Amino acid sequence: MTDRRRAIPGTDTVLADPRLAKAIDLLGRALVKKSVLAAQNRARAGEIEPESVIDEAIIGLPVSATSMQPVINATGVLVHTNLGRAPLSQTARDALSLAAGTTDVEFDLATGQRARRGRAALQALHEAVPDAGGVHIVNNNAAALLLTAMVLAPGKEIVISRGELVEIGDGFRIPELLASTGARLREVGTTNRTSLRDYQQAVTEQTGFVLKVHPSNFMISGFTADVPVSAVAGLGVPLVVDIGSGLLRPHPLLPDEPDATTVLRAKANLVTASGDKLMGGPQAGLLFGDADLIEKLRRHPAARALRVDKLTLAALEATLHGPPPPVVSALDTEVDTHRARGIQKRLPGSEVVESTAVIGGGGAPGVELPSLAISLPEHLAAKLRRSRLPVVGRVERGRCLLDLRTVPPEDDEKLIAAVLACM
Repeated sequence: MTDRRRAIPGTDTVLADPRLAKAIDLLGRALVKKSVLAAQNRARAGEIEPESVIDEAIIGLPVSATSMQPVINATGVLVHTNLGRAPLSQTARDALSLAAGTTDVEFDLATGQRARRGRAALQALHEAVPDAGGVHIVNNNAAALLLTAMVLAPGKEIVISRGELVEIGDGFRIPELLASTGARLREVGTTNRTSLRDYQQAVTEQTGFVLKVHPSNFMISGFTADVPVSAVAGLGVPLVVDIGSGLLRPHPLLPDEPDATTVLRAKANLVTASGDKLMGGPQAGLLFGDADLIEKLRRHPAARALRVDKLTLAALEATLHGPPPPVVSALDTEVDTHRARGIQKRLPGSEVVESTAVIGGGGAPGVELPSLAISLPEHLAAKLRRSRLPVVGRVERGRCLLDLRTVPPEDDEKLIAAVLACM
């Protein structure tokens, strides 16, 4: 008898197929060959017929050369760290494509001379927060704090309340970051109560700066006391405030969330924030403050190691100049009942239920946003995560909920198609 495996086409033969040859131009030979080998192995195992190898290899090709997959966020968490935090607006995505080529990021086309790197993005950031004397951009908020400590407190003390010794995701602790620069932490107050006198007694000639950190991913309630920024600002040393979530101006739905404009008006000397949270832009560390302090930070040798690339600069500028990014739209726009019912009618066995969305990403803890969700059988949650366009919802009380507050309306058809395919 003839071994059917002899009929399996060789690797070079399969790769010579025009469709796979074109895929090599787009994805690279290694990824295409990997898909071909997988199809051949399936044929050897008897899972597919030998004549189906080429078609199966084509089906198995990745969408792009990156292993990251686009995901529909139906969790109800607006800024989901595990899903990449803030999704960029289409305007910012277009800017990324433009910036991916050769650009004038550090070149003046009029004079033919070198120009300040990212000058347009810096100008856009300054226009967004005009109360800042100067602005600077580094690669994330941790980098902003790191640079600040290196510049303002080398060999000195950083005064900080014990209630603000924050740990964020993946075991990252702000006090350990600050201590790594060689600065010493001077803890004041207690976990739940810190007074102005605590700060006053701690400030000495050895103080590099006073740091206030917004406890953005937890809440302390009950017998508590804190000191407003305006009071701490009068202690004769620089006051640095880490607002965390990147809110640039006050927002009516987030009355307790600090914003850069208000904190600067309360006389903070330096404000640090994230760019990929409530601002809705790319990952970046944003610095606002006194012009002389910003210039010291910019001139420090470590600033070069912490600078952002041209893609971040382009996306940041486009986010600030363009229409509201998805995170801002999700925050400002409640889910329309008509929209939810329209989706539900096309999904057999589904229901529309009331839901609660949250900010996420270490922003506005305790704030709940009313929403609507499509309720499905629980077993569909895992299937949806493994679908060709993964959909990530949440499981509550034995049901899979797809919260529509975090699904842009333009993705409704993709959501419906993914659910129907899993059904």
